[in-house]
Amino acid sequence: MLTLAIPSKGRLKEKCDELFTAAGLEMKQTSARGYRAVFAGITDIEVMLLSASEIASSLLTGDLHLGVTGEDLLREEAPELEGRMHLIKPLGFGFADVVVAVSQMWVDVSTMADLDDVCAGYAHRHRRRLRVATKYAQLTRQFFAQSRIADYRIVPSAGATEAAPAAGTAEVIVDITTTGATLKGNGLKILDDGVILKSQAQLAASLTADWNEGARKACETLLSRLDGANPLYATLARQLP
Repeated sequence: MLTLAIPSKGRLKEKCDELFTAAGLEMKQTSARGYRAVFAGITDIEVMLLSASEIASSLLTGDLHLGVTGEDLLREEAPELEGRMHLIKPLGFGFADVVVAVSQMWVDVSTMADLDDVCAGYAHRHRRRLRVATKYAQLTRQFFAQSRIADYRIVPSAGATEAAPAAGTAEVIVDITTTGATLKGNGLKILDDGVILKSQAQLAASLTADWNEGARKACETLLSRLDGANPLYATLARQLP
């Protein structure tokens, strides 16, 4: 069977339901706890309801064929997607930006180049590296390397990342935002060139899953329903092993 995962709750789940309903695909949950479902009249596709982060990691390991989740989570799992995952279709919902933010009190810091100067000065004065709180360690390292910033260290964030500077656990944050209102409410500002990724929900395929003949045929059927033709599958098929 083809395995497809969608978020189990929240706004992303609602939007996925709307997406499939518009394509004439009626989803029916089959497990008592609601973790599995099927499309009415379609026997070769199993739908799994997982957390958005589980979907990203399961696509990377090949435990799923297809999944709907945020591009931010996909690129955090695999910054280099080639040969591991294929982004089939941006879905037009779940918009959010992964950004670098600093205190509004840092009036002389508005770009990544300014932040580089601060990092170097901080390391010289305090004999330790400036702290960056984030849940996006891979994306942060990649972006900071592109900006040639080295004098920093990542502090893993398990809670509200935007509160880290006020709590004294970090000087800079990398976090996801939709409007920026929460950042402003915590006295933070986004650097002018500090947008790491403009994310949205993506329909993605694992390139390491078991793409047998049955899975390929079911995928072609599903994508034709979603797109009204077969160009989506044709693009994916060129990527499959």
